[in-house]
Amino acid sequence: MSKKSELLAAAELRVRDGGYANFSFRELASEVGIKSASVHYHFPTKEDLAAELAYQYTERFLTSLGDPSAYVQQGKNPIEVYTEHFRHALLVDKQMCLCGLLGAESGSLPEKVKHETKRFFKRNINWLEQAYTSLHITNSESEITSKAMTTLALLEGALMISKTLDSIDVFEHATAAIKGLAEIMGETTGRKK
Repeated sequence: MSKKSELLAAAELRVRDGGYANFSFRELASEVGIKSASVHYHFPTKEDLAAELAYQYTERFLTSLGDPSAYVQQGKNPIEVYTEHFRHALLVDKQMCLCGLLGAESGSLPEKVKHETKRFFKRNINWLEQAYTSLHITNSESEITSKAMTTLALLEGALMISKTLDSIDVFEHATAAIKGLAEIMGETTGRKK
């Protein structure tokens, strides 16, 4: 792993644990075993590092999801696959969604970081719209967009509250509500729920 990758990995852990203010170049340098000035070689400013971090997090997250229609072809529900990514963050990583935490701080984030955080949410809503569409739901585009935004909001909120209360119950209630979204939207073509 390159020093740049090590810096991003160390920063990700810190941001997912406590937000944008939860790291400094000095701390990252110490953790990675380089001089603080060397961090500036890879990332001139903290804003540059956090923007790159949010960009890479978004790409990695969406790449791991893949194509929602491929899940339907395999007889899987892409919304359930999406939900499992958040469950993994809660139960395995034991951390918040990086862009969820940054989104909560968006009013005080530098512009580059805010831009990449918005990009995460827009791309996730788009993925969820494709997922609901691939289920051959018979609703309008605006209803599909509404369900996509509701799904993302429920998962981000459930993750935050479950972490705060140190309880999986909130998350499980939210995922049960998400499961019902497809049923509320109508029948799917050629698949059982």
